Amino acid sequence: MPLIVPLQALPSQTVSVLLNNQQCQLNIYQKSTGMFMDVAVNNAVIISGVICQYFNRIVRSLYLGFLGDFAFVDTQGSSDPYYASLGTRYILVYFYPNEVPALFTAAT
Repeated sequence: MPLIVPLQALPSQTVSVLLNNQQCQLNIYQKSTGMFMDVAVNNAVIISGVICQYFNRIVRSLYLGFLGDFAFVDTQGSSDPYYASLGTRYILVYFYPNEVPALFTAAT
Protein backbone atom coordinates (compact mmCIF):
# COMPACT_ATOMS: atom_id res chain seq x y z
CA MET A 1 0.00 0.00 0.00
CA PRO A 2 1.53 3.37 -1.00
CA LEU A 3 2.20 5.95 1.70
CA ILE A 4 1.30 9.63 1.66
CA VAL A 5 4.16 11.96 2.58
CA PRO A 6 2.66 14.92 4.46
CA LEU A 7 3.43 18.30 2.88
CA GLN A 8 2.48 21.87 3.65
CA ALA A 9 1.30 24.52 1.20
CA LEU A 10 4.69 26.29 1.17
CA PRO A 11 6.83 27.29 -1.82
CA SER A 12 9.89 25.62 -0.28
CA GLN A 13 10.13 22.91 2.36
CA THR A 14 12.30 20.11 3.65
CA VAL A 15 10.69 16.94 4.95
CA SER A 16 12.48 14.19 6.87
CA VAL A 17 10.77 10.82 6.80
CA LEU A 18 11.67 7.17 7.32
CA LEU A 19 10.59 5.14 4.29
CA ASN A 20 11.33 1.43 3.93
CA ASN A 21 14.18 1.72 6.48
CA GLN A 22 15.68 4.67 4.57
CA GLN A 23 16.07 7.98 6.42
CA CYS A 24 14.99 10.38 3.67
CA GLN A 25 15.32 14.12 3.37
CA LEU A 26 13.10 15.62 0.69
CA ASN A 27 13.55 19.19 -0.53
CA ILE A 28 10.52 20.40 -2.46
CA TYR A 29 10.58 23.86 -4.00
CA GLN A 30 8.56 25.92 -6.45
CA LYS A 31 10.24 27.86 -9.25
CA SER A 32 8.69 29.86 -12.09
CA THR A 33 9.22 26.83 -14.36
CA GLY A 34 7.52 24.30 -12.05
CA MET A 35 7.97 22.40 -8.82
CA PHE A 36 11.21 20.52 -8.19
CA MET A 37 12.41 17.92 -5.71
CA ASP A 38 15.71 16.66 -4.28
CA VAL A 39 15.99 13.30 -2.53
CA ALA A 40 18.73 12.40 -0.03
CA VAL A 41 19.13 9.24 2.04
CA ASN A 42 21.23 9.46 5.22
CA ASN A 43 22.37 12.92 4.09
CA ALA A 44 23.69 11.57 0.76
CA VAL A 45 21.98 13.12 -2.26
CA ILE A 46 20.39 10.47 -4.48
CA ILE A 47 18.86 12.81 -7.04
CA SER A 48 18.52 16.57 -7.33
CA GLY A 49 16.48 19.08 -9.32
CA VAL A 50 13.86 16.65 -10.62
CA ILE A 51 10.76 18.36 -12.00
CA CYS A 52 7.57 17.23 -10.30
CA GLN A 53 4.84 16.37 -12.77
CA TYR A 54 1.50 14.63 -12.39
CA PHE A 55 1.99 10.90 -11.77
CA ASN A 56 5.57 10.97 -13.08
CA ARG A 57 8.17 9.06 -11.07
CA ILE A 58 10.78 11.15 -9.25
CA VAL A 59 13.76 8.77 -8.73
CA ARG A 60 13.16 6.53 -11.78
CA SER A 61 16.52 4.69 -11.82
CA LEU A 62 17.36 1.55 -9.83
CA TYR A 63 21.12 2.16 -10.04
CA LEU A 64 20.71 5.11 -7.66
CA GLY A 65 20.06 2.58 -4.89
CA PHE A 66 16.81 4.08 -3.64
CA LEU A 67 14.18 1.55 -2.60
CA GLY A 68 10.85 2.60 -4.09
CA ASP A 69 9.82 5.83 -5.77
CA PHE A 70 7.68 8.94 -5.44
CA ALA A 71 5.00 10.55 -7.58
CA PHE A 72 2.62 13.47 -7.19
CA VAL A 73 -1.09 12.77 -7.50
CA ASP A 74 -3.71 15.38 -8.34
CA THR A 75 -6.88 14.58 -6.38
CA GLN A 76 -8.97 16.83 -8.66
CA GLY A 77 -7.64 16.01 -12.12
CA SER A 78 -4.28 15.57 -13.82
CA SER A 79 -2.41 18.85 -13.35
CA ASP A 80 1.21 19.22 -12.32
CA PRO A 81 1.61 20.17 -8.65
CA TYR A 82 1.73 23.76 -7.46
CA TYR A 83 2.82 24.66 -3.94
CA ALA A 84 -0.37 26.51 -2.90
CA SER A 85 -2.34 23.23 -2.94
CA LEU A 86 0.29 20.82 -1.58
CA GLY A 87 -1.13 18.43 0.98
CA THR A 88 -4.71 18.97 -0.19
CA ARG A 89 -5.13 18.81 -3.96
CA TYR A 90 -1.56 17.65 -4.70
CA ILE A 91 -0.41 14.65 -2.69
CA LEU A 92 3.13 13.23 -2.63
CA VAL A 93 2.96 9.44 -2.61
CA TYR A 94 5.77 6.99 -1.80
CA PHE A 95 5.55 3.63 -3.58
CA TYR A 96 7.33 0.57 -2.21
CA PRO A 97 9.64 -1.26 -4.66
CA ASN A 98 7.05 -3.95 -5.46
CA GLU A 99 4.49 -1.23 -6.31
CA VAL A 100 6.65 0.73 -8.77
CA PRO A 101 5.93 -1.45 -11.84
CA ALA A 102 2.20 -1.13 -11.09
CA LEU A 103 2.61 2.66 -10.98
CA PHE A 104 4.31 2.67 -14.36
CA THR A 105 1.62 0.59 -16.06
CA ALA A 106 -1.25 2.47 -14.36
CA ALA A 107 -0.14 5.74 -15.96
CA THR A 108 -0.18 4.36 -19.51
